[in-house]
Amino acid sequence: MLISSRKMPPKHAKPEFSESEVSEMLQRLYKLTSSEIRSLPSYDDQNFYVAAVEGGEYVLKIMNSEDSKNPAITEVQTYAMSFLCQNGLPAQTVLPTVSGQQISLEEMDCGFGLQKYLVRLLTYLPGVTISKVPLIPNLLYEAGKMAATMDTVLQKMEHPNISILQREGFIWSLSNVPLLEAYIGPLDGDPLQELVKSIIHHYRTSVEPKRCHFRTCINHGDFNDLNVLVQADENGDYKISGILDFGDMNHGYYIHELAITIMYMMTEHPDPVQVGGPILAGWESVIPLNEMERDCLYLLVMSRFCQSLVLARYSVTLHPENAEYLMITSRKGVGILKKLWKLGKKEVEKMWFKAAAEFSHTK
Repeated sequence: MLISSRKMPPKHAKPEFSESEVSEMLQRLYKLTSSEIRSLPSYDDQNFYVAAVEGGEYVLKIMNSEDSKNPAITEVQTYAMSFLCQNGLPAQTVLPTVSGQQISLEEMDCGFGLQKYLVRLLTYLPGVTISKVPLIPNLLYEAGKMAATMDTVLQKMEHPNISILQREGFIWSLSNVPLLEAYIGPLDGDPLQELVKSIIHHYRTSVEPKRCHFRTCINHGDFNDLNVLVQADENGDYKISGILDFGDMNHGYYIHELAITIMYMMTEHPDPVQVGGPILAGWESVIPLNEMERDCLYLLVMSRFCQSLVLARYSVTLHPENAEYLMITSRKGVGILKKLWKLGKKEVEKMWFKAAAEFSHTK
C-alpha cells in the first residue's frame, strides 16, 4: 500500500482518470487499442486492468501526484521487479512506451488543478489473490519461503539510485513505528488507541534496542494478502504465481518482511494464530532467524497491525469514498490484535516456534 516517503499523501493527490482518458493514453503512449478497461482497487493510486485488441492483458498504474514528484524511486522499484523476474520470481515487468520510456509523466486536471502523474504499463499476471483461497499450511509455508527468497534476491540487486530506498521517515517502515503517534487522532475515544500506544511503548523499549542485531536487506514491504497471487496446478494445489505492488520497497531488515507476511496472512485465516508456524517454517528454510530477531517477531507483527489499523483509519478521514477498500484489513485486524495481546508474547511465540519446528520436520 503506497504512501509517500515522509507522510500520508494529501486528499487531492489521488488520480481520478476516466476510462476514456485511460483509453486515449494507451493509444498515444503504447499504440494499444483497449477492448476492455476496468478499475482495480488501490490505496491512493489508480490501477486499471486493460485487455488490448492487438492481444495481451496489462495493468496500467497511475501514481498519486505526491509520489509522482519522486520518479527516481519508481525507477528503482520498476528495476527491482525486472530483476526478480530475471531471477525466476513471478513479478510483473514494465512495457516501454512507443518512445522507449519505462515511465511516462502525464499532466492532468483531476479537479484540483493541473498535476503530474507517473504512468506505467505492466504485464498482467495470472491467478487470484491469496485472500481468495484456503490458507492451508503448505501454502503458508510457500508464502514464507517466497518472501524470504524475494528478499535474498533483492539484496543482490545493484542500481545507481539504490540508496533512495533508505526512505528516512517512511511511515510504512517497521523501523518507524513511533511515527504513528502523529496519526492516532481519529482513534480518540476508541479503546484501540490505548492498545496502540502500549504497543508503541513496547516497541521503543524492546525492539529498538535490539535492532542493531537485525540483518539488513531490501524489503518489498507489503507482502500482503492482496499483493500475492496464486494459481492452481494440475493437482489442484495452489502455487504462488505473482508478487504485486513494489511501492513500499525500502531498505530494512529481513525480520520486517517476515512480520509483515505473518500479519497480513493472519487476516485471512479462520484461526489467525495458527498462521505463524507454517510461514515461519517456510521463511527459515531460506533464512533462519537469529536470537534477537526471534525475540522481536511478536512485537513486530503487533506493530504492523498498528500501522495498518491506524493509517487506514486516518486515510478514511481523507478519502471516505474509498472506505471499503481502506478498511479491508482493519475490520478483521482489530479483533486479531486484541487476541494476540491477550495471549501475550510468551504464549504466541511458543505456539509459532513449536509449530514451525514440527512443520519443518515434515518437509
